[in-house]
Amino acid sequence: MRLLFKQRLFSWFDSYDIYDEAGDTVYVVKGQLSWGHCLKIFDVQGREVGTVKERVLTWLPKFEMFLGGQYVGCISKELTLFKPRYNIDCNGWRVDGDFWEWDYCIRNSYGADVATVTKELFRLTDTYVIDVRDPQDALCALMLVLAIDAEKCTRN
Repeated sequence: MRLLFKQRLFSWFDSYDIYDEAGDTVYVVKGQLSWGHCLKIFDVQGREVGTVKERVLTWLPKFEMFLGGQYVGCISKELTLFKPRYNIDCNGWRVDGDFWEWDYCIRNSYGADVATVTKELFRLTDTYVIDVRDPQDALCALMLVLAIDAEKCTRN
C-alpha cells in the first residue's frame, strides 16, 4: 500500500492530507493548539482515528501515539552522531534514517521492512511517500512519520 503525505501550504497549525495511490484522500491530519505538537488524524468520514502528541520537558524529543483514544506506544529520538535513529515501544518496530534525514525504513523486531518512507524533493511543502507492506500497519506507520516530521520541525 502506498500513501502520499502532503503538508498543506497555508495553515496556522500543522495540517496534512494523506492520499492513496489513486489520489483519493485517506486521512486528514489537523494540528491542535497545545504545549508541544498535537496532531489529530481523521478518516474520510471525519472520525478521529489517531493522535500523535509530543511529550514536553524531555531531554530528547518524545511523541506518544494513540489509536482511537488508546495509548499504543511512544517514539523517541536516540542520541546519535550521523544517522538519525528512533526508539519505538510500539509493535517492536524501529526506524533507521539516512544522513540527510529524508528517507527512512521502519523495521519489525525480526529486521524485516514494515514500511519505507521517502521525502520528495523540490516541493513547496513537506511531501513524503510511505510504502507499507501490510495495509493494517498503515496508520501506525503514518503516526511514526508524523512524529518524525514534527521532531524535525521542532529542532529547526
